[in-house]
Amino acid sequence: MSNPARAVLLGPLLKSVSRSFYITLRVLPAGMRDPIGLAYLLARAADTIADTSLIPPGQRMELLLSLRNQVNGTSDEAALRRMSAEVGSQQADSDEKVLLESLGAALTVLSQLSQSDREAVRDIVTTLTTGMEFDLRTFPDEASGRIVALREFSELDQYTYMVAGCVGEFWTKMTFMHVPGTFAGNPEVVLSRGIRFGKALQMTNVLRDCGKDLRIGRCYLPSTMLDRFGLSPQDLLLPETSLPARPLLFELVEKALENFREAIEYTLCLPAFAVRLRLACLWPILIGLETLLLLVSNDHWLDPAKVSKIRRGDVYQIMAASVPLVASNRLLRLWMERRIGSIEARMKG
Repeated sequence: MSNPARAVLLGPLLKSVSRSFYITLRVLPAGMRDPIGLAYLLARAADTIADTSLIPPGQRMELLLSLRNQVNGTSDEAALRRMSAEVGSQQADSDEKVLLESLGAALTVLSQLSQSDREAVRDIVTTLTTGMEFDLRTFPDEASGRIVALREFSELDQYTYMVAGCVGEFWTKMTFMHVPGTFAGNPEVVLSRGIRFGKALQMTNVLRDCGKDLRIGRCYLPSTMLDRFGLSPQDLLLPETSLPARPLLFELVEKALENFREAIEYTLCLPAFAVRLRLACLWPILIGLETLLLLVSNDHWLDPAKVSKIRRGDVYQIMAASVPLVASNRLLRLWMERRIGSIEARMKG
């Protein structure tokens, strides 16, 4: 593929479909940008296929598995055309449509990566699509009117690995490969912390999006936990349930905070001079913690019309405030622990 075509794919197109992630990607060391950006595009396309509710789940599953096979080296031009025609035609967002039409180009770029990068991208996309497959197999058709809940917390924990923990693992492996010697400490500990970093972010997403997910039949809050609080998935649809369900919210927020603490240690074991990598880790932690603070302060957290979402202006303020502090472990730790303290104080109060 020509460099201009590759540049468009990993430049304007990536920017148009990734928004805040693109900002993070721009601060990464150069060698990491292409494989991570490409992995994002392939995963975003797969997610679009899996989430297009106007297409029957069985058809989505077929196309999702085909994309996974093609990422892993099996060519199927007819399936690519189907993805563009059948899924692309259903997209209200023209950027998503362009992405689906660009899958052939993305697969060509994948074939041009070094062997180690290519294998890493294949591994992460395979795991992420396994998480999407889990959704399609576990939950009912969005229009069925039924709700299915996960059973145990262990199932939720495994899900957060498949859709985000594996991203922390991938990110860490990319750093090991492209910026060797960057992380201080035992590599296995660093890798474990990277996984928990991703899980922290996904648990935040699960809690923030709970009200919306319930209305398409997906309850990620485990039924065994709901049972302890005398709740059912159907109860969570009622506006007045937000308050009696707060103890469950708080319990899951505590689990998320345990993982965020590991994410903080992950970030601080990067050397002070690795400013780009530090910022790329610091921003999602701070945005995630701010989101949790909004959640525990929201008496209507299950109402999809009152979602606990951080404002774009606040995101930019966090980013600007972080730059002068990025090299100081003491100041960063103090900042992040204060945010955690605010969340815990709100739950106690």
